[in-house]
Formats: sequence, structure tokens, C-alpha cells
Amino acid sequence: MHKTYTIGDIHGGLKALQQLLERLDYSDKDTFIFLGDYVDGWSESAQVIQYLIELSKAHKCVFIKGNHDAWCEEWLASGHINEVWYAHGGKETIISYLEFSKEDKKAHLDFFEAMDMYHIDDKNRLFVHAGFASMHGVEKEYNIQTLYYDRTLWEMALTMDARIQKQSELYPNRLKHYTEIYIGHTPTINYSKMYPMNAINVWNVDTGAAFTGRLSAINIDTKEVFQSDEVMSFYPEETGRNNISYKKRIINFKRRL
Repeated sequence: MHKTYTIGDIHGGLKALQQLLERLDYSDKDTFIFLGDYVDGWSESAQVIQYLIELSKAHKCVFIKGNHDAWCEEWLASGHINEVWYAHGGKETIISYLEFSKEDKKAHLDFFEAMDMYHIDDKNRLFVHAGFASMHGVEKEYNIQTLYYDRTLWEMALTMDARIQKQSELYPNRLKHYTEIYIGHTPTINYSKMYPMNAINVWNVDTGAAFTGRLSAINIDTKEVFQSDEVMSFYPEETGRNNISYKKRIINFKRRL
């Protein structure tokens, strides 16, 4: 039986991604569905994108676009540095590209542009980065940025009484359209949870890899969870951004502005 794994927000943690994949029991026929936010956070954002491009050549992969990916795409396309992005991991991402050629950057831009806004599989399971607001389903979402930023879907699922059945008029219409919904964007460590969380038919797979958490994957059929070590353990020199090599890269980056 072919397996499908969905993987949460990576945020530049290449070493954690590599360890996580090593811990998965997968074959060449299995599928990976990534929920977005591949960049911004740890120092290997460009390297994560290159790794995923190579991974997709050998395995079936679905790449959902997150808000951080949209910011990075904008910068690669135009050179424009969004101030909010720069303050929330964009600076580290830009630095990670210093050793990449124009051809590499163009290939990465193509990769970002080809990402899906959402994915619905043959069992009517939805995969989206953040959520959606339309009561008619993600296909009817008129504001594309909602797919990047919405947290109300997750908040609503958390407050739902699990005893309410799907056939009930009290069951939210947003949750009726799909058998299951898989999201990232909102770290479970915000709720003091180190593992993926499930509320009603919504699964949150962002376990805080950008901060003090781990990178997680779920086998969506068995619900078995796989995790890396705490991502910050792979980048101890980046805590506080005070190591010499990082300072040198910052200085070189500022000289190029």
C-alpha cells in the first residue's frame, strides 16, 4: 500500500528536514505533501528549496504555498524586500541566497510560482497552509491571502464540541466540505503541545519548527506521527544570532545592499 505523508512548516531547517525524512518508512512510490513555509527562520532556507527541488525529481511531491513563501517569491521576482518579511525571517533567507547564482534563483522562483494554493486528494482530504473563511469551501475563497493567514478555521475547530455530529445543523459549514483538513501556519507550541494536534476533522501539523519545536510529519492514513529533534538543536550557534560566522555574513550582506 502506498503511503502519503504530510509535513509541517520547515522554516529553513534543512538538517531537521533531512533527519525527519530519514525517520520515515517510505518508498519511491509514496507521496509527500508539504504544507508550506519552507523558508524564513533558520539559516538554510535557500538550501531547503534546493533540496526539495531535488526530492521532487525522485518522489511524488505536492508543495503548498505559505505566506513566507509568497514573500520570498516576491523578492526573487522583483528584488523588493517586504519590511514585515525582512523582520520575520526574510533577512536570514536573503543571506542564505548569497552563494546561489542567478540561474539558481530563477529555478527557485519557478519552483515557488508552481506551488499549489491548496490540494484536495482522491479521498476529499484538503491540504492548505493556514485555512479558509468561505462557508462554501476553499474553492470559493475569494481572497487568496486568506489561504496564507487564516487562523479562524483552526480556532473554530478547537472550540467545537466533539459530540456534535456532521449531520447536525450546529456543525459549521466550513468543516462539512472535506473528510479531513490538514494545515500548518499556527504552531502547536502556542498551545503547549509538541505534537500535531487534532480538533474535529482538522489536523494542525505545524509543531513550531521555526522556534523551539520540532518538524513533524503524519502518515495521513494511519495517523502515525514522525518528528525530528528540536530544530534549534541543529543550529545552536544561531541562538541569539551572536556567533562570529553569522556576524560576518550580516556584514557582507549589508555591504551588498
